[in-house]
Amino acid sequence: MCGIVGFIGEEKIVYDIMSGLLTLQHRGQDSAGIVTFKDTFYTKKGLGLVSEVFNEKHIDRLCGNVGIGHVRYTTHGTGDIINAQPITTNYPFGISMVHNGNVTNFKKMNKALYEDYHVLPTSSNDLEILLYTLAAELKNKDLKNITNEDIFDAVKKTQEKIEGAYAVISVIANHGLLAFMDPDGIRPLILGKKVTKSGVVYGFASESVTFDHLGYEIIRNLQPGEIVFIDNKHKVHSTIGYAKKQHFCVFEFIYFAREDAVFYNNNVAGKRVRMGEYIAEQIKEAGLKPDVVIDVPASGYFSASGMAEALGIPYHRGLVKSNYIGRSFIASKQSERENIVKNKLNPIKKAIKGKKIVVVDDSIVRGTTSKRIVQLLKDAGAKEIYFVSAAPPVINPCVYGIDMSAKTELIASNLNIKEVQTFIGADALFYLKPEDLDTIFKDISLCKACFTGEYPAGNVEEMLQDIEDEKNQMRLF
Repeated sequence: MCGIVGFIGEEKIVYDIMSGLLTLQHRGQDSAGIVTFKDTFYTKKGLGLVSEVFNEKHIDRLCGNVGIGHVRYTTHGTGDIINAQPITTNYPFGISMVHNGNVTNFKKMNKALYEDYHVLPTSSNDLEILLYTLAAELKNKDLKNITNEDIFDAVKKTQEKIEGAYAVISVIANHGLLAFMDPDGIRPLILGKKVTKSGVVYGFASESVTFDHLGYEIIRNLQPGEIVFIDNKHKVHSTIGYAKKQHFCVFEFIYFAREDAVFYNNNVAGKRVRMGEYIAEQIKEAGLKPDVVIDVPASGYFSASGMAEALGIPYHRGLVKSNYIGRSFIASKQSERENIVKNKLNPIKKAIKGKKIVVVDDSIVRGTTSKRIVQLLKDAGAKEIYFVSAAPPVINPCVYGIDMSAKTELIASNLNIKEVQTFIGADALFYLKPEDLDTIFKDISLCKACFTGEYPAGNVEEMLQDIEDEKNQMRLF
């Protein structure tokens, strides 16, 4: 999972790009990058947070009225600087690109690019597969007289070849800003605009919160397979390329997106509240009488508040989170995740001691974080601990951009609910029921492969093996 932005306007655009990336920092903390265009491409990329990568010198140098930006969390390839985005090519003419997602037929397309076009990607980032496949399709066009229809046709042919999940934004030198979606619409991308004294500025972003902060009007979410091209005269052209049924990632609502984000008219915070309300019914049916509901900050808050209201008991803040520690879910190593949890959370003992506590987290993936939280609460004097996952049991790996790709790492894939409860040390354990998830999201078609094993796109068995091989290779170093 990553965060991407792209803007085209009349004036220097780097300020909107950088501000946009700051609003999406929660989506990736491994690296950040910006490319702008004015007669040539101007690039700055680096490892770390946006505030660590960019300074005033870079902002001055990144000139041009069109550009793209990226914050990365590594799910494919290594976290080295060579894999940082954007990636730019001059084949067959200048194209710079960012994406959010995972290409599931990476090896097949990598081989095809070499055999058919003699292109050898220079990194292990699957973005290069998208970039060079599109470039190869554009090469077949009359480049001196390329039309919008030519661009749309090249993107559609790319969509037909590339499997997996991807939302893409690209600068085409001297032509404009291009964005397109995978056929299933698994990853989010939103179109917005802002009217300034100099004219209209258009933008794309992974979440609506970017446009909220920058004062843009949100136009709409892009649809599965949709292609949008904004030319240098700032005219918007759009079409549906290769499209199938929508399968929007459910984990955007459960964990990854900010609570104030909106996707397809569905507010993330509101959906999380409903998750809590539904699990409250299970607690009632179990005959438990908790004293208080607390959350694992911050993604558990709205589910916890909805649950507390449904149970008719108080919600209290029982755990304090350091805002200077990263997200444990997206740390690349187990040791890193454990250290993050240890340093990130601290209990408020007065709110916990001697009480029967419901503690709500967004999900349970590997179980080690949950186990550590239960131990923290026990050490703080909790009388009983009822642990709640606001998501159903995660029993299948994700191949579309969330770092839970090895089945052996998923605790619910290997243990039943009672066994998971014993492992984490809770007095009771509750998951959201899959059928409740269907009711909560009845107005949007979701990818729930991590809960059901029903993968909408790509050769999943091949991709899972590739990822497992890659993880095993990385463990050697």
